[in-house]
Amino acid sequence: MKYKGLTIGIPKEVLAGERRVAATPETAARFVQEGARVLVQSGAGAGAFFHDEDYTAVGAQITDDVRRIFAEADAILKVKEPRLNPELGLDEIDLFREGQILIAFLHPAAPVNHDRVRRLAERGVTSLTLDLVPRISRAQAMDALTSMSTVAGYKAVISAANRLPKFLPMLGTAVGMIQPAQVLVIGAGVAGLQAVATAKRLGAVVTACDIRPDADEQARSLGAKTIDLGIPSELALGTGGYARALSEDLLEKEREVLKPHAAKADIIILSALVPGQKAPILLTQEMVESMQPGSIIVDISIDQGGNCALTEAGKTIEHQGVLIDGTQNIPGTVPVSATMLFAKNILNFAMHVLQEGGSLNLEDEITAETLVTHQGEILHTGALTAMGITQEGSA
Repeated sequence: MKYKGLTIGIPKEVLAGERRVAATPETAARFVQEGARVLVQSGAGAGAFFHDEDYTAVGAQITDDVRRIFAEADAILKVKEPRLNPELGLDEIDLFREGQILIAFLHPAAPVNHDRVRRLAERGVTSLTLDLVPRISRAQAMDALTSMSTVAGYKAVISAANRLPKFLPMLGTAVGMIQPAQVLVIGAGVAGLQAVATAKRLGAVVTACDIRPDADEQARSLGAKTIDLGIPSELALGTGGYARALSEDLLEKEREVLKPHAAKADIIILSALVPGQKAPILLTQEMVESMQPGSIIVDISIDQGGNCALTEAGKTIEHQGVLIDGTQNIPGTVPVSATMLFAKNILNFAMHVLQEGGSLNLEDEITAETLVTHQGEILHTGALTAMGITQEGSA
């Protein structure tokens, strides 16, 4: 048994509106089969319609005491980064102990999470983030970011359509034709492509753009028109097929190209990300103010800082009649499907990075690229850069 003597903790998520859970009864059973003791907080799965009895039926243990979970677990599995537990009046970070392992979406480069990353390092927590799983074939089943991006792209369009004060499809009526809504998707990664597909199914006219030629081609294959941003492919492509961070000059060029398209969009979905780094600002205040009142912006990239200069994390605001949605946990609003995917991803990830007895192989590519803090240090390069910290530790 690979994990004999190891305790894995599954606390209830504390982020408002977060209904996902890090383990389903099915994935908890897998850990139990490998000899692990699985300690689940009572009610942790309720948001995804899993009952405490479902977990105990597969050998997991249920406790009402979240402090006990943090005190006894060797590894804590979560969906979102640690934050204030309102029931305890205490930040979850303060419940961790030195040497304990945390696996979750940490988004370490996002400015809102910099203090959390520092505090995890100060407490000696070994933290690994699921948003940095490398895009390689052997890591596909661990890639929670891709799974959650699929959910986010779908729900972003559904949410925007629900609040848009007009139809999405073209409709013929007795008094004339109603023209279809215009949807602009900026960033044609997994979330963006799902947004394109969903908006097309709803009958909108969809325009998409990405600095990567292959991503544009995929968007066109789904029926979207695409915008040539004029960024040379050698400057656009980073490792593993992801987008590369652009200079401010190139970002300004990109914004200039996007201006007329943003002005006529009814819905803008923002999903342009650079792995491990702060999201680039592609929609300025001036561009927002050029949009028609009643238009909707959904900033999927908000967990890494956001693509819109006006987005406020966790809030939906109105600026000159334009709604700007900064919801941080879009996948959490589709809890059943999202939990099913996430729990399998984190199971596969944990089974890979946790060696026999719960140790880590720091030489492993997947472990090394997802490791954020270890033995009191911040190790993730993107987080250090975003925080203005040199490798020697000085700001």
